[in-house]
Amino acid sequence: MKFLFAHQNFPGQYVHILQHLVAKQQHDLVFLSEPNRNRINGVRAIPYPKPSLPATEAHVGARELDAALRRAEVVQATAMNLKSLGFEPDIILGHHGWGELLNLCDVWPGVPILGYFEFFYRIDGIDVNFDLEFPTQVSDYARIRAKNAVNLLALNLGQHGQTPTQWQLSTYPEWAHPFITLLREGVKLDVCKPDAQARRRNLVIGKTTIKPNEKLVTYVARDLEPYRGFHMMMRAIPHLLRARKDIRVVMVGADGISYGAPPQKGTWRETMLAELGDSIDPDRVLFPGRIEYNTYIAMLQRSDAHVYFSYPFVASWSLREALAAGCFVVGSDTTTVREFVAHEQNGMLVPFFDPKALADTLLRGIEDTALSRRLRDNARKYAEKHLAMDDYLKRYDALIAKVVGRK
Repeated sequence: MKFLFAHQNFPGQYVHILQHLVAKQQHDLVFLSEPNRNRINGVRAIPYPKPSLPATEAHVGARELDAALRRAEVVQATAMNLKSLGFEPDIILGHHGWGELLNLCDVWPGVPILGYFEFFYRIDGIDVNFDLEFPTQVSDYARIRAKNAVNLLALNLGQHGQTPTQWQLSTYPEWAHPFITLLREGVKLDVCKPDAQARRRNLVIGKTTIKPNEKLVTYVARDLEPYRGFHMMMRAIPHLLRARKDIRVVMVGADGISYGAPPQKGTWRETMLAELGDSIDPDRVLFPGRIEYNTYIAMLQRSDAHVYFSYPFVASWSLREALAAGCFVVGSDTTTVREFVAHEQNGMLVPFFDPKALADTLLRGIEDTALSRRLRDNARKYAEKHLAMDDYLKRYDALIAKVVGRK
């Protein structure tokens, strides 16, 4: 078959399915993307020009739509060039968030599109005003509702969609559900796996060495920000440091903004360090930024207690990887996390806004070895049952076959 993928940042969410299709050695794989240096042998990456910026005079609520339509135009023009060279895909796959797919039905009429639907914005019941420490002004509600313009245009194509969690599907209006298939994502269980020897050797992260006799508490996010509970984790750390002198904390994540608003000045890390002052011992609390993937997996395998907090929002791959690595996971009691973690079965859940409860639960995991062992084993068993990459790829193959109408 001939596959056409489109995502502004090659390979995006498609790295695993691309590798899977390449391994079959029987498909023609083309990927439209903004220029970058990422490469996968067997995939033809075709860059499209960066679209022009939205007009500054456009209404603030219309700027994302403006940007998406501009992107759709340059992708369409690149696709037309591709068509003129004789390329006719059997299926088009891509992320609907940035508009790349919107005009491809005009380039190849009748070719089925399988689009990734990630999130439908709402002003109540999910992330907006979940955290009243950072309230959303009523004047901003209209802009938030307008963020669904691309979502709605994508649904209006009458094509096929996919989304990775039941919670993400639930954010979409019920009338849209027949267009969207729940396709749960997987992790590589042969890579993300427990290591029984990890606590018997040193772990080096940057210039810091975690020794076998130290207790390691870990936290991971793309960026250190409130959407992933960074402020609550930081407020739990002083309790941990006072309770045990052998605890080290590693906070993996950059200082950017992936979700939500920036602080009034500086970064969220600087903001929280200023709030907590000398209760955060820099010798015991490490901020390595983003780290190499091999080091990240080794850290999860070594972790004595791992924190995953999130607003009601899209779940991170790191949660899946932590479960697969057999971590003692302490998660926020939010809908996003409850889809993966059942309290006292394969992890622990605590109220999002209770740093003391978070600290106490982390300490319980460190000190109650029987509980820790049981939940670690169950976390891995959960991953083997629900998160296996091979199972995910088989379901993906079946969905593609259904969309195209043939194997």
